[in-house]
Amino acid sequence: MTLSGRNNFFRAGIIFCAICSLLALAASFPALSAYPMMEENAFRPATFFQNLISRFLEVDYFAVHISLFAAVMYSLAAIIMIYYSFRQTQSSEIVYIAIFALSFSFEVIRFIIPLQLVYGISSFYTMMAFRILLFGRYVGIFSIFAASVCSAGIDGSKARNFFIIIIGSALAIALRMPIDTQTWNTSLSMINSYTSLFRVIEVITVLSAVISFFIAVSVRSSKDYTWIGFGAMFAMIGRNILLYSDNWVSPIIGILMLSAGTWLICSRLHKIYLWL
Repeated sequence: MTLSGRNNFFRAGIIFCAICSLLALAASFPALSAYPMMEENAFRPATFFQNLISRFLEVDYFAVHISLFAAVMYSLAAIIMIYYSFRQTQSSEIVYIAIFALSFSFEVIRFIIPLQLVYGISSFYTMMAFRILLFGRYVGIFSIFAASVCSAGIDGSKARNFFIIIIGSALAIALRMPIDTQTWNTSLSMINSYTSLFRVIEVITVLSAVISFFIAVSVRSSKDYTWIGFGAMFAMIGRNILLYSDNWVSPIIGILMLSAGTWLICSRLHKIYLWL
């Protein structure tokens, strides 16, 4: 991808994130009125952090609302930062980091759960919406892995093929994963089957990405890739905490770790490619 083509992609991403931010703002008002009507939900996200903290903190849907809105705003802020930092700097990895940031805009779809209570939205549209959400989430996860493989020394022309693989893999998962449209957890996500299996896939993908960044230290002869590897780890842990939060503590920890990890990745990549 040429520098001008990549910058056009970033501009399109900014527009997409801005639209999603406006949608989140518009959906906030009717959604806020729905939270008091929500009954107690026994299904809490079964992630490590949530299992740990749920023993001490109760569910608060207003906190979930904040975490959801924070994810969408992070996406907009991150893509703007990437555009202005790299518009004159060539980097094969930054396109995939930008896609990772863009994937958080899909979280606006989770507003459909409270809106369903207000407007009686059909379960068919709810199911389709959550398939789109799953698609966006897996595109983000696989993009981090693609960025790490680029860092580890994959040829630039071959790296372009990763975009097709990312889209195809995420689409296959989103279309085939069984979704229960009648059941949702406290993070406003529909319950889907094979949760443990796909969580293992996520963990393996993230660990592989971090290892690839560490391999890039010797391949590229730059210790900055060590910090990029740690940044990817922080960002993915923060992502997991933020997307599955259902209390007031999780959004704070999640957005801080996600933002710190993203900054670490982008600042070190900018340093590496600045003089190339």
